[in-house]
Amino acid sequence: MEAWLPLWMFLAVCLVLLAGYPVAFSLAGTALGFAWLGTALELFDPAFLEALPNRLYGIMGNQTLIAVPLFVFMGVVLEKSRVAEQLLDTMAALFGPLRGGLGLSVTLVGMLLAASTGIVGATVVTMGLLSLPTMLRRGYDPAVACGTICASGTLGQIIPPSIILILLGDVLSAAYQQAQLDMGIFAPETLSVGDLFAGALLPGLVLVGLYLAYLLANAALRPQRMPAPDASEQAAFRAPGMAGRIARALLPPLLLIVAVLGSILAGLATPTEAAAVGAVGALLLAALQGRLDLAMLGAVARSTTRVSSMVFLILIGASVFSLVFRGFGGDELVAELLTDLPGGTVGAVVTVMAVMFLLGFVLDFIEITFVVVPIVGPVLLGMGLDPIWLGVMIALNLQTSFLTPPFGFALFYLRGVAPPEVRTSDIYRGVAPFILIQLLMLGLLAAWPGLATWLPKLVYGE
Repeated sequence: MEAWLPLWMFLAVCLVLLAGYPVAFSLAGTALGFAWLGTALELFDPAFLEALPNRLYGIMGNQTLIAVPLFVFMGVVLEKSRVAEQLLDTMAALFGPLRGGLGLSVTLVGMLLAASTGIVGATVVTMGLLSLPTMLRRGYDPAVACGTICASGTLGQIIPPSIILILLGDVLSAAYQQAQLDMGIFAPETLSVGDLFAGALLPGLVLVGLYLAYLLANAALRPQRMPAPDASEQAAFRAPGMAGRIARALLPPLLLIVAVLGSILAGLATPTEAAAVGAVGALLLAALQGRLDLAMLGAVARSTTRVSSMVFLILIGASVFSLVFRGFGGDELVAELLTDLPGGTVGAVVTVMAVMFLLGFVLDFIEITFVVVPIVGPVLLGMGLDPIWLGVMIALNLQTSFLTPPFGFALFYLRGVAPPEVRTSDIYRGVAPFILIQLLMLGLLAAWPGLATWLPKLVYGE
């Protein structure tokens, strides 16, 4: 019974979270409660908690994590400067004459917003408010419309610069070094956020391609679900000056994306430096739109502070949790359980992915990244898995979990802004084909790890 105490602690924190308590306090409070109990029963050495100040100082001085508030700032500025609205209008004009063109537009705008903001909730809500009423007004099947918006909104999980990839890169880097030290490698290789960005780019683009292929096939085989625009709408798409309008709406965000991702992939800037470039670029875009004023800056600053504070407070709570978990010997217990699973490395990966998928129903990606990955990461990487491939698989897996009924976060985001005539069952039916596409993408990445590892090797020569 004593040996299983770490897993009881993990189960307890899940129950506390389900009860609705704040995540950071749930993690730290549960861990300290178990530490007190373990000390009283002489099962826990309180000396483990003496390492906490050093851990907190390490969080404060972590250069990689500075990118988080900068990318959040960039995303919030773009959201409040109505760049998304202009992108959607422009893409709809570009693809409008096609049957299903509005669905293609929503997917491509979701991709661009993912590469601009990296924040799933903001993308789903924005797309739901802007595009869902238009799609319904044009006769789109509610299920198709809802599924397209939810799926394209979650692309922020996998397409750089994703917040989850920044956090995963930091956590997996520590796990990779620990795994190498455990194997007796005292000059360990490192994993950077740039590696993970490069690794996720190709799978993200392939996933977008699969989304578009599905929508085109749906429009061709079931045209009543995605009707073509009528003659008056098609005439509006051919209005004079359309090319200039498209250029004005598309070029600034594309240049911003190229500046941010291009500087990282070219090795000209670290993710933190590129995030600063993105934040300044977003301000310039807002100024060009004529929307930059003190009121907007105040709203952006408050929103950025809220999100960043949440992330770092959860990270502090997770640090307390992981210290106590290790103090109870939880890392050794997890290593023993995973290595004893049937199927070896494959069985361990499948089990971890299944657990993360289920946890994605009740926990946000930040909690999973800070709590689960540090526990299982060193064990899996010690089995010889590529850290870039593992990071991309985790991101894709969590993206799938966010789409899956009945608890997927993206479904809740859309339900909150959808019109009353859209039923919850419409949302569930709509995301089902996209979940299958996600599983197909996970299968492709598992079968061909080169989808994630080829570009980092090409760019960084690793």
